[in-house]
Amino acid sequence: MHLLLPLLASILFVCGLIFVKRVSRSDVRPNGVGQVALLFCVNMGSAGLMSLLWLFDGPETYWLNLWQPAIVAVLFMMGLLLTFTAVEVGDVSIATPVFGVKVVFVTCLLALSSANGVPNAIWSAALLAATGIALIQWTGQHHPRRIGLTILLALSAACCYATFDILVQRWSPDWGSTRFLPAVFVIVAGLSLLALPWVRWKPVVSNGNWKLMVPAVILLASQAFCITIAVSLFGDAARLNVVYSLRGLWGVLLAYAAAKIWGGDEANLSGKLLLMRLSGAALLTLAVALAVLG
Repeated sequence: MHLLLPLLASILFVCGLIFVKRVSRSDVRPNGVGQVALLFCVNMGSAGLMSLLWLFDGPETYWLNLWQPAIVAVLFMMGLLLTFTAVEVGDVSIATPVFGVKVVFVTCLLALSSANGVPNAIWSAALLAATGIALIQWTGQHHPRRIGLTILLALSAACCYATFDILVQRWSPDWGSTRFLPAVFVIVAGLSLLALPWVRWKPVVSNGNWKLMVPAVILLASQAFCITIAVSLFGDAARLNVVYSLRGLWGVLLAYAAAKIWGGDEANLSGKLLLMRLSGAALLTLAVALAVLG
């Protein structure tokens, strides 16, 4: 049942990125919202949601180890910034499946840091997911330079988030989830305040951008809560991330549907290219089934 949290997070993540893509696209909205404003608002939303965990009982907080949530907070901010940059540079249907490489990074990190290693089924699922992601990327035919940059940014974001998950899984038990996660996101909020002088508020409130910003912040904060609390409480980072990699499937389907409604590069994909991307996404789905059943 704990795998329902990353499943929900995978859907929320893609829906949030679609709104982010829409609100930041300069070709659609000349006064698009900048990355600093997006980063600030999403971080504040995530911090507010995570702070609710303080209302629950927990063990004594290990304030002498405050460096632990500080490191995790920096990784979260770096991952989010790289995610926004990847989506702004390239297509959602390209960037989102690449984020799924995170499951491979998590599996490798667990194998290196755990005495028990990782079950063979999870290794197989991770490799299958990587194959599906590669299939999606190798079929790209639009804007080759942007695709390469998008993949690089998305891989960097995946690396940050994979390390984030491993450290949350390792350090949360000593703190308790209801203490460690709020500490992480209080630091995230504090670091975000440093960027306040560079936040351009005028584009946020003009041209109806706030109507797209609000759902983007709510969706991305909610998905961060779901996947982070799942890793912290259950510690099954490898299997959780295989399920979370389903965002690659939703990224292709929902981005295509949104582009048909609102416009975007995904709406111009040929039938063959869309089928190839869906085939890669289907491999991701198979990887999830292998991880869950294995």
